Parts: sequence; structure tokens; C-alpha cells
Amino acid sequence: MQKKIVVTLVGAAVLSLAQAADVTTAMLKNAASSTDSVLSFGFGTEGQRYSTLTQVNTKNVGKLVPAWSFSFGGEKQRGQESQPLIYKGKMFVTASYSRIFAIDLKTGNKLWKYEHRLPDGIMPCCDVVNRGAALYGNLVIFGTLDAQLVALDQDSGKVVWKEKVDDYAAGYSMTAAPLIADGLLLTGVSGGEFGIVGRVEARNPLTGELVWSRPTVEGHMGHRYDKDGNPIDNGISGTTNKSWPGDLWKTGGASTWMGGTYDPKTGLAYFGTGNPAPWNSHLRPGDNLYSSSTVALDVKTGQIKWSYQNTPNDSWDFDGANEFVTFDMNGKRYGGKADRNGFFYVIDANNGKLQNAFPFVRKITWASGIDLKTGRPNFIPANRPGDPTKGEEGKKGSTVFAAPAFLGAKNQMPMAYSQQTGYFYVPANEWGMDIWNEPISYKKGGAYLGAGFTIKPLNEDYIGALRAVDPKSGKIVWEVKNNAPLWGGVMTTAGGLVFYGTPEGYLKALDARSGKELWKFQTGSGVVAPPVTWQDGDTQYVAVVSGWGGAVPLWGGDVAKKVNFLEQGGSVWVFKLAAK
Repeated sequence: MQKKIVVTLVGAAVLSLAQAADVTTAMLKNAASSTDSVLSFGFGTEGQRYSTLTQVNTKNVGKLVPAWSFSFGGEKQRGQESQPLIYKGKMFVTASYSRIFAIDLKTGNKLWKYEHRLPDGIMPCCDVVNRGAALYGNLVIFGTLDAQLVALDQDSGKVVWKEKVDDYAAGYSMTAAPLIADGLLLTGVSGGEFGIVGRVEARNPLTGELVWSRPTVEGHMGHRYDKDGNPIDNGISGTTNKSWPGDLWKTGGASTWMGGTYDPKTGLAYFGTGNPAPWNSHLRPGDNLYSSSTVALDVKTGQIKWSYQNTPNDSWDFDGANEFVTFDMNGKRYGGKADRNGFFYVIDANNGKLQNAFPFVRKITWASGIDLKTGRPNFIPANRPGDPTKGEEGKKGSTVFAAPAFLGAKNQMPMAYSQQTGYFYVPANEWGMDIWNEPISYKKGGAYLGAGFTIKPLNEDYIGALRAVDPKSGKIVWEVKNNAPLWGGVMTTAGGLVFYGTPEGYLKALDARSGKELWKFQTGSGVVAPPVTWQDGDTQYVAVVSGWGGAVPLWGGDVAKKVNFLEQGGSVWVFKLAAK
């Protein structure tokens, strides 16, 4: 059962929530077309990361110069994966160790900082990152590594409300940017490597009060909440034990650690779900719904309207948490998803029917393809890690080589879709791994893998590749290779440009049609965050957070050794065209 959440309010601060300049549901619905602000993660709730601005374009982007830079300071650097938000003359940007800053857009001066007090026992699997915040009313809201939500007054940085989402000692954490969908605050949870149970929650963004909760492991009960915060059963997700054996569904993973997207045209919110727990798939025969999937949720009720499972009975930690980006094609509304398993999926955004699926990386060993009639992968059984109960002394199953590696053909770094070219721009990685299964049992707060692994590069000259993918043809139109893995997101603009960062420290601009490099700037540390752009007065600005880290240096095996020369950092850079 879900525990009742106690709402903590700073009463005086709530009075500021009725200001005329507050961020509204209507503003967020049209955020993708806004040019003087960046109101949500993904630019708009659909997640296209496409800007209609044209002042900076293919002809003049080479004249971009720094306007200002801001350091996050201190010793708390590590991975910086945040996408800034822009509103009312302020930049709101989160940083490692659950920090958030408000910065003056004109000067780059700090207006305020909130640093969440973290307990010693936090257990983030993949670095102490945070990917961004949400704006609503006069609040800026973000999640923390000890699984709390914090809402701050945009002007003062004072706490308005704070909510505990779950028990960090059981492995729960929060790293994704929250999503505002039709006036509700939607959030997921991180912690799939610790046997947590994934879910999506909806809250009143002005108070933090729970509205509904929907688990993403089949067999668990969802809830609605009354005005007093008491849970009311809202139906079981699927059927208990239908796709999970025994009691494993009780610690089934499927974390919603990347957050979601929302399309006002369909009225649905889309959340990717992570790997089933444990990694050892021989312990859990069956599809293990709704892990490694996309689930489409009714925003008002939390009901799962449809689901599509990218990797049934996942044995490689391929996850499925990657973003589902909706777009128009052939007069219909579709969603594109570049999955960690190496396949790009085009799915009807209204009903979940598969339209197309094709590789966006060169080497995939776990499946030979996706059956477009059934939607299921054509597994290659010999390339699934072996059952440890049949191995030597029951200690280790047979080792297989698998590609992609478990960090995925694409991981947290969000792709972009251009309404101008019709292409998706996907930061891809080419790597493989030796992987084997081991016996494992659940222990609260302990790593729940049941597998060992070593990541290996596949090529001498590159690991990462930014690829322009045509969702109609399934073809890679062009690619730009990169020596280190790509771990930062992408932005595209009506100026015919694609912006992305590299671990080597560069923010780059390419021609969106050809992939030709037109500009680059060295930020001083690796870029593992997505860029943004906006216009203030008659000037267009571009910004990106810089700070090497994330999962690669922690989990990357031979790849981590290859890039161990990269330096950490923590800053945000803002650019504009040089004065004539």
C-alpha cells in the first residue's frame, strides 16, 4: 500500500502563487512555440527540442561568442546533465548533489541557490546527477537524490513545499526533470538496480498533494487520493503473476527514471520504464510487464491506456526509459523512440500500434530484428547470458558478447526532432559487452543485479555518433562520429542547425541537412547535458551546462579507462552572435 504523504507548506509563500506572470497550463501547452522562454524540459512537453528561432542560422553560427559563464562552484562537481529553464529574466538550472540556481539572464549573476541537505545513505546508481526542473505558478520544482520533491519560490528561492516520495534507504532516488501535464505534476522514480518498484505519480503542483499513483510493474495496485491524502484503490496494473513468476514482481524494478512526455493532442502522458529486476532473466521467465516498455497514461486517472514492450524478458539491462517524442507524419500522430536496445521505434501515439522499427546502430547481437506484425523482437537465444544454475558449481552462467552494451545505444541524452527536416537527431553509441549471470537474492538497499559485465569499444576510431534518422524510411541520413561516447542531448532549430555537446568539452553546431560542422566551442569540461535557446529582445541566445560525469566513468569498463583523461567541472555557458 502507498503511504499517506504529509504535505508541508510554508504558508506565506503560497500567497505569491496568484501573480499575473505565473506559468500557467495554457502557457505550457504552447511552450514549444515560445521563443522568449524555455518553460519545460524538452522545450515543450512533447519533447521535440525544436526551436523556431532563426536569428542564429547556418550562415552566421560561426560568429557565436560567449555572453557569460556561471560556475556551480564548490567541490561538488561530478556529472552535470541539467537542461536550464528560462523565464522572466531568470535561468533556473539544477546541478549535481541536488542543487538548483537562479541566475540573472542579463549579467550571469547568481540570484539565489538552494542546496538540498542530503543524508549520508543515498544510493544513486549512476552518478549524483539531476536533469532539470519544472515551472508552474511562481514555483520551480525539482527532485532530489534522497527521493524528495522540493518546490521553491522563483523569486526568492524559499521552500514553499517539500514532499517525501519514497525511502532512499530502499534505493529510491529522483534524477529526472518533473513534467507538468494538463495542470498536474507528473514524476517518476529512479532506483531500478536496487529492486524498487517503478511508478508514475500525479500531484497538485501548487501544494504537492498526491492525486494518483500508477505502478509500472504488473501486479501492483494503483491509487487515487482523496482531499485528506487517503489512498483509494485505483485498480491493479495488469494481472498478478501473469508475466512475473512467484514474488519477483514485488521488487520488479521498471523504474521511470527519465521522466515522461505529454502530448496535448492525444491527452496522454508517455513514460519509459527501466529494466526488470534482477538482471538475471532466468529467475523471472515471462515478459515481465511493464518493464523495458513505453506506457501511455491517462493524465486525469493514471490508467495505462496502452503499453509497448521494447525488450520482453530483458536480460541485458537495455531498459526502455528513453523518451517518447510525438510528431506528425503522413497526417497522423506518432511517437519516436530510440531505445537503449539499438532499435528506433515509430509507434502510433494514440493506440500504441507499431508502425516501424529499425536499427540506429551498426551492431545488434541480441535480436535479428523486430517483427512488425507482432511487435516482438526476433531473439537470438544463443546471445542471452547463460543460466547460472547450469554453470560451474552454480556460481556463474555462460558468458556471451552482447551489443549494444548495457549503457545502451542511447542512454539519458535526449534526442531532437526537426519540424523543418523531418529527421530525428540521435546521439548514439557503438559499444558491446561481455555479460554473464550470477545467483542473486533481494536485500533492501542492496544492489540487485545478478550479473557481471565488462564494456568494450567496437571500433578503434569512435564510440559516439550523432545520427540524423529519417522515421519514414528508417535510414540514417548522415552521421558525425566522436571518439568518446556521446552522453549529452541535442537541440535543433529553424535556423537549420543541430547543437550537441561532446565529453571532450565541445558544444558544436552542425548543418541539420548535411551534418557539416559549422561551429564549436571548448567549455572546459565534458558536455553531458542538452542545449537550449531563447530570444531576449532582439538577441538569440544559446546555453549549455558543462561538467563531465554520469554513468560512463562509473560503469564504463574498458571504455571508462579510454576516457579517464577527461576532467570534471560544473558550469553553464551562454552564447550570442558577436556584435557587428
